[in-house]
Amino acid sequence: MREWVDVRAQQLTAARRGSLRAVVEDSWRRSFEAHPRREDAAVSSVLSEGDLVAYRDAHRLAAVTPLIRDLLVQPAEDAGTVVAIGDEAGRLLWIDGDSAVRRRAEGMAFLEGADWSETSVGTSAPGTALATAAAVQIAGAEHFSPLVEAFSCTAVPIRDPFSGQPIGVVDITGGDAAVSGYALPLVRAAVTAAEERLRALAAASRAGRRAPSSVGTAVLSVTGRDHGVLRCGERTLSLSMRHSEILVLLASNPRGLTAEELADRLYEQAVPAVTLRAELVRLRKVLDAFGAGVRFSSRPYRVEGIEVDSVHALAQLEHGSHRLALNSYAGQILPRSDAPAIAELRDELSATLREAVVGSAGVDVLMSYLQLPEAENDAEAWQTALRLLPPRSPRRAVVVAHLERLLIA
Repeated sequence: MREWVDVRAQQLTAARRGSLRAVVEDSWRRSFEAHPRREDAAVSSVLSEGDLVAYRDAHRLAAVTPLIRDLLVQPAEDAGTVVAIGDEAGRLLWIDGDSAVRRRAEGMAFLEGADWSETSVGTSAPGTALATAAAVQIAGAEHFSPLVEAFSCTAVPIRDPFSGQPIGVVDITGGDAAVSGYALPLVRAAVTAAEERLRALAAASRAGRRAPSSVGTAVLSVTGRDHGVLRCGERTLSLSMRHSEILVLLASNPRGLTAEELADRLYEQAVPAVTLRAELVRLRKVLDAFGAGVRFSSRPYRVEGIEVDSVHALAQLEHGSHRLALNSYAGQILPRSDAPAIAELRDELSATLREAVVGSAGVDVLMSYLQLPEAENDAEAWQTALRLLPPRSPRRAVVVAHLERLLIA
């Protein structure tokens, strides 16, 4: 790759050369890693309308979007700007505000469902705020992509009230008003209010806050566990490994499976049909006793009313939501299971998560991934973290020490 100094000399105009703010210059460095030519930095991923609606309705930010709109949309319309709310991966979920500015912004694919991370479009307020986990303002020509130079923007990450990790971003985009003196305090105030609302909501149901769905739905946890645990509100049920395997397979096949299909996925060798049917009868009794709206039916066999953390994590990865996927994932699926289909699902989810996090996620998400047992001996992942961490980050010492242990071993 070309040296940064050469690229900078060729790409920046004389008026801007040598005058980039540190936060912008660091962002340009990261942007050049993804796009050696600025002209190639453009949105390449936009969710379909159906996928977008389903995804954002299930997102945690859906609970605070009305509040953010109440606080920001009218001021944005008055200032000739638009308000965007994005997820933790930089995908825009909601956009509102001045209709004329919104139409102009659509020309650079500033659209609901579009990926505005740094790896997609380079330096911009939403993507850079998430990459740095800090509030940022990007004015006009500071944008990496030439398509975006006509706009300015201010963005502030929204953080989880307990972990402190970004779970989304709020952005104001438009002309000079989007980076005026009032813009940053206004967005910060809205984000603070949203975080307080999230804290209040979480406090009411904190026992189930890791669940990937709303309170009242049964959630099966099978990642990082030898046996599944079924939870609904205050109720908890520990399942046998075989029952855990069956529920994972049925949840992964919502149209249902015949007894023969289920047996092929569960057993390495052929077993009598009566063996599986007896297990299914026992599982039905267990679920009926647990209640919580869980429905188990046959011909074909199906389960409804249960969400499984592994299925949820894979769905989040498909949407590019690395952090949400990692929040749902506590380790490999039923690591001691030798059921053929479980082994396939385990390898698929583990490999997909690793590729997504090591290949394109931010450093904070990557550092969280490295805490998983399966990442302990992943030298490439640890080396990637070392490359991404800022030179003065205190976390570098931990990464260097771990790499040294791997090399010695």
